[in-house]
Amino acid sequence: MTSTLDAPSQLIDDCWKQIGVVGDQSCPKLAQHVHCRNCEVYADAAQRNLQRPVDAAYKREWASHFRTRADSGALKDSSALVFRVDREWLALPTKMFVSVAPQAKPHALPHRGDRALCGVVNVGGQLYPCMSLAGLLGIDAQAGPPAQGRHTFARLLLLEWEAQAFALPVADLHGIVRYAGAAVRAPAATINKGLSRYLSGVIEHDDMHIGCLDAALIGYQLARALR
Repeated sequence: MTSTLDAPSQLIDDCWKQIGVVGDQSCPKLAQHVHCRNCEVYADAAQRNLQRPVDAAYKREWASHFRTRADSGALKDSSALVFRVDREWLALPTKMFVSVAPQAKPHALPHRGDRALCGVVNVGGQLYPCMSLAGLLGIDAQAGPPAQGRHTFARLLLLEWEAQAFALPVADLHGIVRYAGAAVRAPAATINKGLSRYLSGVIEHDDMHIGCLDAALIGYQLARALR
């Protein structure tokens, strides 16, 4: 018997599960929209889903669903934006970020040899100092291995620390992840020593091991690189 909770998927072309972010990520619209939730096809499907008729069986099934005891697992009380620098999946608190922008080539600054400062980059007519996390964290700057069976999203992450804005180029962008603060583990002893000093812990999400960067330390080092 087909569940009424799954019924809308029979009426709507759920392309996001086939060629979108949940599928093989081969949709040509991803280059423009980054995520299916930004696409007009997804928005139209959501609108039609909300406007569908609601029958008695649907109400009964949802009533049963909400009577089920809530998951007793750890409370997901933290969120972070997850991105990749070379081979390392890293994260910073979501509240630090202002927006995400397409990749842009930075313009080098004369007489500045700091590995962390790549130059300045123009985003929407505004100049941002472009900072290299690979240089700051001591990560090999060579390109990471090509992703297998997924679309990669090289982007500029715009963040703010103590009223100063920065642009961080990243090789790939996973998105926002919610996690339980109590589930954060200590970094493994085998992690690169240059990187480990900047980590406050490691979280697991799906099959990923993500290094949580110490926001205060990263912010301090970014500001220091501009002096």
